[in-house]
Amino acid sequence: MIDNNYIDLPDQPKKKINTKKTFGFDVGFDVYGFADTTEWVPNIDDVYVFDKQTTTSILAGFMFNKRVMIQGFHGTGKSTHLEQVAARLNWPCIRVNLDSHISRIDLLGKDAIELEDGKQVTKFKEGILPWSLQNPVALVFDEYDAGRPDVMFVIQRILEVEGKLTLLDQNKVLKPHPGFRLFATTNTVGLGDISGLYHGTQQINQGQMDRWHILSALNYLPNSQEFKIISSKVPELNDDELIKKMITLANLTRQGFANGDISTLMSPRTVLSWAQNFIIFNDIEGSFAVSFLNKCDETEKPMLEEYFQRCFAEGHTEN
Repeated sequence: MIDNNYIDLPDQPKKKINTKKTFGFDVGFDVYGFADTTEWVPNIDDVYVFDKQTTTSILAGFMFNKRVMIQGFHGTGKSTHLEQVAARLNWPCIRVNLDSHISRIDLLGKDAIELEDGKQVTKFKEGILPWSLQNPVALVFDEYDAGRPDVMFVIQRILEVEGKLTLLDQNKVLKPHPGFRLFATTNTVGLGDISGLYHGTQQINQGQMDRWHILSALNYLPNSQEFKIISSKVPELNDDELIKKMITLANLTRQGFANGDISTLMSPRTVLSWAQNFIIFNDIEGSFAVSFLNKCDETEKPMLEEYFQRCFAEGHTEN
């Protein structure tokens, strides 16, 4: 629950942002952010690499108050992308993971007993949804396709840009703040999981899907960008050829998954963990095993080991 007594948020975004300088490309429309940062603004990752299409979609959501959903495989950086755009706009951002434990009460709020003048009184404590709706906040629903049906119908009420939220217990109707924005990340596109890779996801009511104005697909980055991320995040590695081989192996797992040969794949997050573990163990094969191979099905390990041999047959450079 949110305690409004300690909230001090900005009102309107008035600072013009140079998107060429900030994101590396011109998005074609004016972008504004807040002049000052607050505790609700994510920290800036100075070496973050922005995908042009995804970044443009997110900025359109911020500037034109559009509901934006980002879909993609795990580890592609969907949530991080949203946070890093918000960070550069100084736009307060709250992430909520829609796992099976999130209920209507968590979103809307509930009555709570408090002490007031030495007496116990019952007061309504707002949940994250009504608080966000009334503030200049970007609310991000992660794992949107894993939400419970009763929770999804609560969210459906605010998917309309002018969508008001009715709190029946309080006999209140909440109007969205002009700076409120709504985003979601999802592994599927609301049609359920046919790959078996994302257990717990489900089909989303197509009437609700229609209310999302923009759907951006975020795929794995080109090799050059993935290389830039790994080398900047793990500067101690200092071995360009080794990093390229790691990325080549990751791409083989992604192709194998797409072809139906294996049931899991290496995301950029996994490659990053592999690089970090290599610094610890100084063993490329051992660090590959603890970072990825040991998580895989036993019947698929021979193929993954073959991928590894293909990439590292000629040896590697020790740190």
